Amino acid sequence: MNGVRRRCLSTLILLAASLFPACNNHNLPTGTIEKKYYAPGPWAVTVSPGMYCCDSQHNKFDFYYPTNLGANGFLHPIITWGNGTFGQASGADYFLKHLASWGFVVVATEDSFTGPGQTILDAANFMVQANNDSAKIFYHKLNTSQIGAVGHSQGAGGVGNALIKSGGTIKTAVLIEPPAHKWCTFGVQCFDATKVTASSVFFIDGSSDLLVSPPKQDPGVTTEESIEKFYNDVPAGVPKLKGTLIGPDHNDLSGQPSCQTAKAQPCVNGVYGYLGYPTAWFMDQLQGDTYAHGAFVGGTGEIFSQTTNWEYVASTIQ
Repeated sequence: MNGVRRRCLSTLILLAASLFPACNNHNLPTGTIEKKYYAPGPWAVTVSPGMYCCDSQHNKFDFYYPTNLGANGFLHPIITWGNGTFGQASGADYFLKHLASWGFVVVATEDSFTGPGQTILDAANFMVQANNDSAKIFYHKLNTSQIGAVGHSQGAGGVGNALIKSGGTIKTAVLIEPPAHKWCTFGVQCFDATKVTASSVFFIDGSSDLLVSPPKQDPGVTTEESIEKFYNDVPAGVPKLKGTLIGPDHNDLSGQPSCQTAKAQPCVNGVYGYLGYPTAWFMDQLQGDTYAHGAFVGGTGEIFSQTTNWEYVASTIQ
């Protein structure tokens, strides 16, 4: 009898593992490129909330940056962050520290309604000015020709809008859990992917986030937007990538790093799956890292082989 019970228990465990693979591994990286950029980078990080002011809506800026700015003459690329609705940068603290550990200076407006994108762009423009201001700690420490943007939820749409409004100042954008257009209410300006005419874009969502940011277009719901639709709407000739993490819901990015310490719910696995490839993307696009580039090449890049963590992957990267 005990042997039968053990066999039944083993069968149930194997069945659960096959049905819920992401819940078992928390989206831990499996590819060699992803593993490299999943690990913390070589830079110690300083966090300075509200250190400087202000954007066009009179919000202060929060900063995540390498402690030893400009060491050995290095000029740091800039990443501007877009908060989700009612959010603050501290809600993505683990993720933003991780980016800074790879040599990026991250600036975040304290605006919690970033959908129009202007305050996200204001933050990027502030950094360009700070690089030329001897009174600022960033004086002559930044590579102002290499600026990226990343945002979550409403902030994902916001970085898309900031990318369009920047006129080429923002070179690349990572949109994490961008909201379906049906959620664009209360004066929030939706992101129109057809207007992206330059730079590059990486769309990411979680497979459990069907309510806000579904992976694929539902042909029976004409008002729905998915990252598949956003990706398809980006004009030909613009480098673009999309991928869906298997498991995460809308707020997994707020894991610190697990869902037990997440800043918001619903959360399934935590921030783990959002560390490797987004970091590699910025290393490729803003630091010219050819090793990181190998993850994203259309059809053959490493991200296409990660069947455990990623699905619905598409890329025009060459």
